[in-house]
Amino acid sequence: MGNCFSDVPGGRAAIGGTARGLLNAIDAPNDAVDNFLRSRGYHGLFSQIELSFSASGLRDRDFLSKSDPMMVLYTRGKHGALEEIGRTEVVLNSLDPKWITKHLIMYHFEVVQFLVFRVYDVDTQFHNLDVKMLKLEEQQFLGEATCALSEIIIKSDRSLALELRREDPIRSMHSQNCGKLLVHAEECVGSKTTVELIFRCSDLENRDLFSKDPFLIISKLVEGGTHIPICKTEVIKNDLSPQWKPVFLNIQQVGGKDNPLILECYNFNTNGKHDLIGKVQKSLAELEKLHASGQGETLFLPTGGGHNSHNKVLKSRVYLDKFSESVQYSFLDYLSAGFELNFMVAIDFTASNGNPRLPDSLHYIDPSGRPNAYQKAIVEVGEVLQFYDSDKRFPTWGFGARPIDGPVSHCFNLNGSSHYCEVEGIQGIMMAYTSALLNVSLAGPTLFGPVISNAALIASQSVATGARKYFVLLIITDGVVTDLQETKDALVKASDLPLSILIVGVGGADFKEMEILDADKGERLESSFGRVASRDIVQFVPFRDVQSGEISVVQALLAELPTQFLSYMRNRNIQPTL
Repeated sequence: MGNCFSDVPGGRAAIGGTARGLLNAIDAPNDAVDNFLRSRGYHGLFSQIELSFSASGLRDRDFLSKSDPMMVLYTRGKHGALEEIGRTEVVLNSLDPKWITKHLIMYHFEVVQFLVFRVYDVDTQFHNLDVKMLKLEEQQFLGEATCALSEIIIKSDRSLALELRREDPIRSMHSQNCGKLLVHAEECVGSKTTVELIFRCSDLENRDLFSKDPFLIISKLVEGGTHIPICKTEVIKNDLSPQWKPVFLNIQQVGGKDNPLILECYNFNTNGKHDLIGKVQKSLAELEKLHASGQGETLFLPTGGGHNSHNKVLKSRVYLDKFSESVQYSFLDYLSAGFELNFMVAIDFTASNGNPRLPDSLHYIDPSGRPNAYQKAIVEVGEVLQFYDSDKRFPTWGFGARPIDGPVSHCFNLNGSSHYCEVEGIQGIMMAYTSALLNVSLAGPTLFGPVISNAALIASQSVATGARKYFVLLIITDGVVTDLQETKDALVKASDLPLSILIVGVGGADFKEMEILDADKGERLESSFGRVASRDIVQFVPFRDVQSGEISVVQALLAELPTQFLSYMRNRNIQPTL
């Protein structure tokens, strides 16, 4: 859970600032807060996971006693290279060890993180050595297991049993069962309790002839008297008795309800030299009492310096109009409670993609096996989301094509069926895509409305049955949408549903107009009936922006999904109860 943020769009607008120049621009990003939110998963989910290990039924490799096992944990990179994360202690004389050593790993939702576990029997002569000093080639290999980190965390008890295997030296194509390894994951979070606060001030000091634009900074007081800013409000223009929008403080980050906080009220100046117009020191516990009393607290201004400093008491007062504690569940809490992410795909078959039989077509299937942009996008998104979908049956559509002897369709089942739209697994999507290229004629125009409406229908049916599902629609297109208002209408309607939409633009078209659908870059979408989207559900990226490296731009889009998922669940007070 983040430290300080607002679900109210304007409430997050704050005074930009850094450690170098604390405050410098109106409506700039709230750096101190954004950095904390990023560390807590609000611009990509980065959760720290603690892994613990035990094994059973290990092979006995010693003659006079049982094996002395140690487990080594690795991550497997994109190209298969292993990186050692750490080692457990050696458990003496045991075929069913329960290791005490835990290992920490960062969970990144947007990539598949493969883990490799190797168990060794440590020879007696090395028992006095630190495990970090052991040469693994001098120990007896007992077995290996592998899995994706996501396979562990989606389990209701966050525990996964894996078979340990080792190659059979006699039959090279076979492996031996060497026991079981149990891996348990715990999310490393402090308090999930969050406090919502609404501050108001009265009779603030008028210290600037040209501006009366107050804002608050909340800092925590640490040893040595240092102030660490943890929250900032937005600027209220031309008002000396302002009420700010809600701010949210995570109790863990604050350090506890009894830890002192410094509330400072500044008057905003465009030159970055903001004037302090009042301050007060209160803990969360004291703020709670202040709210209960309905009374205001007098602000003061420090005057002088050094030994001669004292506080000037002001007429200005600060009030707390709301103090509300609540538990904010994490994304992983929902996963372990059985919530799923269901993957859906819609592919653009308009004529602007070019003749699929020619190498310059965006739909060209290279005989060498090299994937085109459509195939890459499907795999990069699908290989991540498939772990969160229990049946791995994915609704898949095409749009902008003319099926054999039929009119142009703006939403047809990619599998060729007139009755159902699902295919089996990522490979099923790829096969249906390749088959469709042989059985439809590319046409146009580019319409998103029908496929979004179809996806929204599936999501609404899921809500009606009480299913614990959240849907992710991937639209891959080579051109700008031509039914912009119809698309906006469909998106505004869908914003009330458990649905997120990823739009990936392929080819060399100018996609600037597409960015209007992504509310990150502008105002919330509005329908032709004047209704505003309840939340942002669209992310757009041009595929050509992908840079070489471990994480593609498409996968970076996935990093926003946990935030959108949590926004939907929290706005509807849906809790991850088992």
